[in-house]
Amino acid sequence: MMKIKVWGCRGSLPSPGPENIVYGGNTSCVQIIKDDLCIILDGGSGIQRLGKFISKDVKEIHILLTHLHIDHTMGLGFFQPLYNPNTQVHLWGPATSVEPLLHRLRRYFSPPLFPVRLNELPNHPEIHEIGDSEFSIGPLKFKTSYIGHAGPTLGYRVVDGNKTFVYMPDHEPSLASVDFPNLPEWTSGYDLAKDADLLFHDGEYTPEEYRTKIGWGHSSMNDAIHFGRVCGVKKLAIFHHDPLNSDQQLEKIFDEAMEKESPSFDVSLCKEGDIYEI
Repeated sequence: MMKIKVWGCRGSLPSPGPENIVYGGNTSCVQIIKDDLCIILDGGSGIQRLGKFISKDVKEIHILLTHLHIDHTMGLGFFQPLYNPNTQVHLWGPATSVEPLLHRLRRYFSPPLFPVRLNELPNHPEIHEIGDSEFSIGPLKFKTSYIGHAGPTLGYRVVDGNKTFVYMPDHEPSLASVDFPNLPEWTSGYDLAKDADLLFHDGEYTPEEYRTKIGWGHSSMNDAIHFGRVCGVKKLAIFHHDPLNSDQQLEKIFDEAMEKESPSFDVSLCKEGDIYEI
């Protein structure tokens, strides 16, 4: 069995406050729990809290970044295991033809954005550039592909035996398709998400909001449901909540999307602290 724990599911900017108690205010960070592996998807503000719960005896940690926007990397410098000389941290992220991943990460780990440089950490992280790739960490098999979002952005497909988890926190599937969602083979991310047991997918906007933000790299909740349907997923968990939306607003938007789309599969809103088992 593989467990997926949500440490942050907010998009764009941390939004703490009493109005966001239910779904949380931390930005993207998800932990995959399998045996004694320590695997983390994205390093948003949620990774700071996660770091407090990781034993100092853990020898190896893998952090897999979808992309380098600040809401997905802002917590890295506050992740305590990076300062443990006995822990080897692996940082995985998207390759580009323009600049190595190491150089792009150094921009964050440098003044004036951050006071500690990468080469000043007690144990330098190992950097892994990936694109349309396949690799394994322990018994888990990973497949990654570039998906529709501003800048080089990866989606992750994680396979544990016959169970599959797919992570696409920032994704605009309708942008490049000439007839979304009726042509799955021409839809960004379809090959990754096809037949997934659990899909975490961007659902930041209402349909009305999306029409004014086409090309921004995000999806409406309705399009997230369309994408889940065309991919044949068993469960969809909507992710990357707009920082302007309170718990009450999120639930209203979700209820309206569910009423209009009437999905035949399980759909929920991600909550910080949720644990999914597949």
